[in-house]
Amino acid sequence: MIEQELKKNWKNKLHEIIYEADTPAGKWFDIVLLILILTSIVVVMLESITSVEILYAHELNVAEWVFTILFSLEYFARIISIKKPKEYIFSFYGIIDFLSTIPKYLSLFFVGSHALIALRALRLLRVFRILKLARFIGEGNEMSKALKASRARISVFLLAVFMLCVILGTIMYMIEGGTDSGFTSIPRSVYWAIVTLTTVGYGDIAPVTGFGQFIASIIMILGYAIIAVPTGIVTSEMSKKVSKPHLNTQNCPNCSASKHRDDADFCYECGHKLH
Repeated sequence: MIEQELKKNWKNKLHEIIYEADTPAGKWFDIVLLILILTSIVVVMLESITSVEILYAHELNVAEWVFTILFSLEYFARIISIKKPKEYIFSFYGIIDFLSTIPKYLSLFFVGSHALIALRALRLLRVFRILKLARFIGEGNEMSKALKASRARISVFLLAVFMLCVILGTIMYMIEGGTDSGFTSIPRSVYWAIVTLTTVGYGDIAPVTGFGQFIASIIMILGYAIIAVPTGIVTSEMSKKVSKPHLNTQNCPNCSASKHRDDADFCYECGHKLH
């Protein structure tokens, strides 16, 4: 009984350190983890430089193995500190953690696969937890919902823009087709219209006739007005949304569910008591 209680307390403490960014120990753990991730990415980047790789190949290889072992230990610690390991293993962060750990092991069997260690950069998303930016994830979700709600109007708008580009490209082909300006076909002219309308302006194709330059000027001015339309559509949808309660960084020690409200005492997914 005492052993079970000690084991439970040990797992709870480990869970608190690894998963809870609101606690001092959890925050320090995540900060150290981010420093290790950044350093390991720098090591991979240095290894891609031929001159550095020739001089410090052995040191860089040793550093990569050290980081890989540390991240492997962290991955297994995350698994054993929760009651339902598969909830973490198949979660977004769980998959990212796994993919960022195995490349070095794969390099023992497949040459060149160690470069995939750069996937560790995705683990920097944990900065949201450390800096208590998880509540802004809710704002991101609101923007995502606004985009989905306005997708029909945006689709119609994009279709209209595409049709406009086809028409303008055809007109420019008719005007500039007989010159050395680069309008050699309608598809190429449509490409120019898209580049010009979006105000990118590569400059690889340019009208040389006066009338063609006049049309191009109208398209350029029109481009500024067109860019503002999707922004207005999405902003209109976002203004309809009602603000929701802030979320914290706490993970359920039972099912690893996240995004709990600040005033939550129990997990919304399984009902387990939160710390």
